[in-house]
This record gives sequence, structure tokens and C-alpha cells, in this order.
Amino acid sequence: MNNEITIREAVKSDIPVLLQHEQEVVKAERPMDPTIRDRGVKYYDLDALMENPRATVMVACDGDKIVATGYALEKPARTYLDHETFAYLGFMYTDPEYRGKGINGKIVSALQDWSTNAGLTEIRLHVYTENEPAIRAYEKKGFKRHMIEMRLRTES
Repeated sequence: MNNEITIREAVKSDIPVLLQHEQEVVKAERPMDPTIRDRGVKYYDLDALMENPRATVMVACDGDKIVATGYALEKPARTYLDHETFAYLGFMYTDPEYRGKGINGKIVSALQDWSTNAGLTEIRLHVYTENEPAIRAYEKKGFKRHMIEMRLRTES
């Protein structure tokens, strides 16, 4: 592992690697969410995110190897909130070999910078309640636990 991790905006030629990382996210989340389908799961429209001027996809690289990802996307806020739009963070993934080295924090910082430059003062993300390592990492970056989503599956 190179000691110098660099953060940059993703480019179209990164998409094959990003699609592999997307499937790693699905695989990691499946045990925490029994409603994720068994096959054919696609979370992100990477082309649309990369083409959207109100979004960015960032990657962390060890040399030429992409080792972490994340995106920020401007979304409309609920009408009763004190902000009209916010930055939503997603596709937060770090290669297992690189976890615990602060790389996710570097991605989050880059996404925070992008959000600030885009005029967005509110940043939000979703994380599974069982994913304590991720929660701790986000709390280190200043995020606060905010709301719990509840679900119930009824018999049909």
C-alpha cells in the first residue's frame, strides 16, 4: 500500500471499478437488510451522477487503484425545514484492506468541501443501525444520529 492516498473526482473510465464497488456495497448491506433482492441489484446511476452539475462522485486512490468511493447529490428538502436543499451522501465504500486508515474521512471531507462550494449547508446520509463502525466514522466527522427508520413486513 502506498502511503499517499489521493482523493479526486471520478471519471467515466472509473465506472467498471465503481460498478464492482457498488456490488461490494450491496453484499455488505444484504445481511443488514433482508428486503434487498437476491440478484440484479443496482443502487446508483453513476453516469447520471457524473453528468449532474449538482452532484459529484469522489474516489480515493492508492496509486492507480481506487480504494474508496462516495458521492454527494443535492436533493430537495422537505418544505417545513429551514433549508430548501441539502447534500445527500451515498456510495460510501472503502476496500476492506484499507479500512481503519481514515480514508473514508478524507472522502467525507472532500464531499463536505464540494457541498460548501455548492452553497449547501445541510449534509445528510443514511447508515444501517447495525453498522457501528460506519456510525463511529461519521460521528468523528461531526455527524449526529438523527432519525431511525422503522419497518414492518406483514403477511399477505
